[in-house]
Amino acid sequence: MNIIFASTMDLDGDAWIKPLQAAIPSARIHGWSANSASVGADIAIAWNPPKDLFQRETGIRAVFNLGAGVDALFRLPGLGDDVSVVRIEDAGMAVQMAEYAVYALVRASRQFDEYERLQKLKRWDPQPDIQRATWSVGVLGMGVMGTRVAQTIASLDYPVAGWSRSGKELPGVQKFAGPDELPAFLARTRVLINTLPLTDETRGILRRETLQQLLPGAYLISMGRGAHLVEEDLQPLLDSGHLSGATLDVFGEEPLPQQHPFWSDPRITITPHVAAASLREETIEQVSDKINRYLRGEPLTGVVERDRGY
Repeated sequence: MNIIFASTMDLDGDAWIKPLQAAIPSARIHGWSANSASVGADIAIAWNPPKDLFQRETGIRAVFNLGAGVDALFRLPGLGDDVSVVRIEDAGMAVQMAEYAVYALVRASRQFDEYERLQKLKRWDPQPDIQRATWSVGVLGMGVMGTRVAQTIASLDYPVAGWSRSGKELPGVQKFAGPDELPAFLARTRVLINTLPLTDETRGILRRETLQQLLPGAYLISMGRGAHLVEEDLQPLLDSGHLSGATLDVFGEEPLPQQHPFWSDPRITITPHVAAASLREETIEQVSDKINRYLRGEPLTGVVERDRGY
């Protein structure tokens, strides 16, 4: 059994391959090399893989992705319909996503941006106390990441709702499901947090028509995929006052071009796609366990449904 470890990211191959090899002793793991011939791989372990992965390794029958998002894989030529795609379900990312969401939410709701501005002016000017009931939070996407985000924010006594395609019951979180309930979800939301996977249905979901349905003065926290946001629609909504601000971690083009207007807009906080990273030790443990189960013919979690895209 041959496994190819394929990534275009600047990863320390030995730091990944050696522990993976130790955890999957029944297979031989090869590192990707752009100038090498096919290794006859049956399985791929991938993160932002080379474009010609499936054209060179035509015998791949399963791909284990080192992250939760698999949209990049589906854009590669040669990925057959019979190839199983398995994604990471957490690996330390969910708690990071929750931390990021809380950071952005509390900074907005407790007016810490304003206090930072006042400090520069050397002004002692306490702002009005927070009224949590007016800071209704809506989480788009209720998978592993969105669930952790919603639960964490609910524990801080913010009113929280979650929206997903099929709906998910969580204590302390109001449930909304499907396209028909999306308008009602948006209409009760002041802080919108996006954790959705990128699919044909969710691409461009953060656009003018959607964001206009939020409560006046709403705040956007986007940490799903850059293609969820129609970027040219954001600043007009900020200019009109319908949105008060945004914290963005993902963008249509990354790195964000230096001439992009978001850089110089004080209402927008930018971070460079760092809301959550797959932690190496946790990822290796989860991926190796999944591959060993696959080799033994046992059921797997995290298998992507092609028609859903996640």
